[in-house]
Amino acid sequence: MNAPTPRFGQHDGQHDGQASLLRFITAGSVDDGKSTLIGRLLYDSKGIFADQLAAVSRSKHKRTVGDTIDLSLLTDGLEAEREQGITIDVAYRYFATPKRKFIIADTPGHEQYTRNMVTGASTADAVIILVDVSKVKLNEDGSVELLTQTKRHSTIARLLQIEHVIVAVNKMDLVNYDRGVYDRIVAAYGAFAQSLGLTDITAIPLSALAGDNVVDKSENMAWYEGPTLIELLEGLSVYDEAHAAPFRFPVQLVARHNGHEANDFRGYMGRVESGKVAVGDKLVVQPSGHGATVKEILTFDGPLREAVAGQSITLLLDEYVDISRGDVLAGAAHPATLLKQVDADVCWMADEPLDPRRKYWIKHGTRQTMAKVTGVDSILDVNTQQRRTPDNAAEGLKLNDIARIKLTVQQPLAADAYDAIRATGAFILIDEVTHQTVAAGMIRL
Repeated sequence: MNAPTPRFGQHDGQHDGQASLLRFITAGSVDDGKSTLIGRLLYDSKGIFADQLAAVSRSKHKRTVGDTIDLSLLTDGLEAEREQGITIDVAYRYFATPKRKFIIADTPGHEQYTRNMVTGASTADAVIILVDVSKVKLNEDGSVELLTQTKRHSTIARLLQIEHVIVAVNKMDLVNYDRGVYDRIVAAYGAFAQSLGLTDITAIPLSALAGDNVVDKSENMAWYEGPTLIELLEGLSVYDEAHAAPFRFPVQLVARHNGHEANDFRGYMGRVESGKVAVGDKLVVQPSGHGATVKEILTFDGPLREAVAGQSITLLLDEYVDISRGDVLAGAAHPATLLKQVDADVCWMADEPLDPRRKYWIKHGTRQTMAKVTGVDSILDVNTQQRRTPDNAAEGLKLNDIARIKLTVQQPLAADAYDAIRATGAFILIDEVTHQTVAAGMIRL
């Protein structure tokens, strides 16, 4: 009997102007085969050079038998990674097929390095969640127990609103390509995804080591009629919702002339994070609230009549207003919300727990100001997806905790809900003493 690709949601279909570039990450638990999968993608799609292949073949940390190439070494470049056979830091690789260009982020599976996974996931359009068939627990009653890191990475993907989730059931060769095992794992992940609120999910059985269903169809799994992994990645639609959102322009730099010209040139440099802007548009400067009108839009290649999300530009205004780095220029009809009290979901990324008595720097767009955590409303259990209230007010967040918190900031933030505009809905917290990033946050309104 033929098995279609299990789908727990439907893709939105191809959008007009679909991007030719797809950013995706691999995620999952330890030794699920993430680095090997990426190596297989690069190798089978001819995405590596001969000298890279030769260097990998000569590696003293080769962990394969005979002349077989250790494909994981194509992404695990750190000496510690090669010695231990694990991924520690995020590794980015680039390759292309005739249909699309790709940027891959290979992220760690170890719980200790979950913060690095968050970094890689923050810019991804899609995530491949690997599930190792040899690691999941298959109970006699037919149920399946997924690993905690698989659940944690899936939860982070949901919080970061990654559009597409691919569940890659890996190492099928270790269970003799048993369709029954695959179906049980897919059913278990589907139930968990439903509790999580994930909607656009596609499952695929494969073996990264043997190459089954990665680039080439597997003769060992004739029961699977769906696309290979590379075909699936080539077909994913990527629609940047930032283009349809209200205009947001965090000011990075105020540009002045060199002092030897008569005209008083004053431009505001930055990147359009969402929406679009045209000459003559009415804007509001936030947080001051002053109005302004777009006089010119300048780029390195010359002036523009209109600019859209993703473009780096210099704005010249008709009015003389006080604007500095950290301010946000927004469309007058739909400004951002000014916040001094912030509700947010955070992923705690520091080894030291949260201390509510301390102050932290908050980096939001181009603005940096002091912040204080005034409350921890709830902490999420990644296994059950239930939130619990902290036992006492002094309980701090620990490494990898995901929680809903309250912040008080010294200067108001021109912010949006992360669900609406990522750029103005995201922030990081920085320890004022060590200058380490301790948390990544998503604003909820």
